[in-house]
Amino acid sequence: MAAIFRAWVAGDPTMIPRGVPLRIAGDVHGDAKALAAAAETDRFLIQLGDLVDDGPDTPGALAVMFRLIDEKRGMFILGNHDYKLARALRGEHVRSLPTARTMAELPASLRERALAEISTAPGWEAEVGEAGGRFFVHGGFHPGMLEEPPQSMQPGRPGPLLARALYGQTTGRVTGSGKPERLIRWVDDIPSGFTVYCGHDQRSSDGRPYVRHGRQGGTAVFLDTGAGKGGHLSWVDIDPL
Repeated sequence: MAAIFRAWVAGDPTMIPRGVPLRIAGDVHGDAKALAAAAETDRFLIQLGDLVDDGPDTPGALAVMFRLIDEKRGMFILGNHDYKLARALRGEHVRSLPTARTMAELPASLRERALAEISTAPGWEAEVGEAGGRFFVHGGFHPGMLEEPPQSMQPGRPGPLLARALYGQTTGRVTGSGKPERLIRWVDDIPSGFTVYCGHDQRSSDGRPYVRHGRQGGTAVFLDTGAGKGGHLSWVDIDPL
């Protein structure tokens, strides 16, 4: 694992500025006011995907994120809802009522920028040191992500690593609510010394981020606490490695 750490540091693939304090924010889902509140910081903000759909103001949420990008004060990880919106903006048929509502709400002035930013957003990012590090992804982690540069949107269906990043660990079955069944066994694959910050699944039972420790000594922090869906936006502040 140390060799992988050195490869990442030598290649410096990350979009995260070095040596700066970070604010990590969970799924926004169109809650522009909450994202604007999170953006009131001197820290570099990393939003973990699903900026769009469901909530009251997806155009406003995108505008806040674009301002952060322009000011070099933030970035977002590609989420599955962002991915669907980009496909729709490309003219593809997307079977999603939330995405259809977003398309109806999105003004022409934002569409080109939204497609450009979502199309180039990384599927994962990391800060890696000799003893471990932090990993940022929307849906789920896979050890192969430590050996590959972050992937962005690709033509056709996403490959295995990007699919894990977008959708988490799926079984191919659906739950009683009609949603894909998802597992978090991937937490056991997080290396010792590593913390994975992710969104996608609202696993909190008390309104706070849900923390789970894996068998190899790694940790996952689930930051989706229901913003845009009747809950609220959560974030955590972390210091530089």
